[in-house]
Amino acid sequence: MAQDRFLGCPAQPRLPVPPVRSLPAVLLLASASPARRRLLEQAAIPHRVRVSGVDEDAIQEPDPIRLVQRLAHVKAAVVADLERQDAASQGSGAADTAAGMPVLGCDSVLVFEGEVFGKPHDPDEAMARWRRMAGAWGELHTGHCLMGPEAGQAPRLATVSTRVQFSQLSPAQIAAYVATGEPLHCAGGFALEGIGGLTVERIEGCFSNVIGLSLPLLRRWLQPLG
Repeated sequence: MAQDRFLGCPAQPRLPVPPVRSLPAVLLLASASPARRRLLEQAAIPHRVRVSGVDEDAIQEPDPIRLVQRLAHVKAAVVADLERQDAASQGSGAADTAAGMPVLGCDSVLVFEGEVFGKPHDPDEAMARWRRMAGAWGELHTGHCLMGPEAGQAPRLATVSTRVQFSQLSPAQIAAYVATGEPLHCAGGFALEGIGGLTVERIEGCFSNVIGLSLPLLRRWLQPLG
């Protein structure tokens, strides 16, 4: 069995992915996150992906709950608008198809000791954060926005929050984790679904929310749509 090189523990097994990619999409994900795509695949939700290209650093909001909700809304709105533009240029048939595809935008941040942690900009920042986070609690907020591609439809907005307790890591373990490069690609500097799952001691709240989107919330939103 594979051993994790910085904690000496068995590597987490990867779950099989249901064969949903060949099915007609019922959701358009406005995100470049592989973790969010994998969550949808594991939940057997057929989807397409279209990246918004939104500059997240350009949007400023002091309240982290409002920040992630606002970012999720902007991402979903940009992608919905791009879909409408494409449909209009391709004719009525394409417009009908696009109109039936809800768009999901998401954004996540970790709040630690009152400070908002998005993705670390470099390994030094990741190291500094982890020296503070090790053995402590943080709160992971994920903003969600579900928007219909048709102009004038009211979006559905929600933020889901989950408390996370991090493991007490030694300086060598922190350095080894940062050296994997994984923390640089994740809000808060850890990936629960990856190597970072070995750095988390406890979770209070929605598990999938920490990975990137709340599946229970999405189920409630999509259920009326069939």
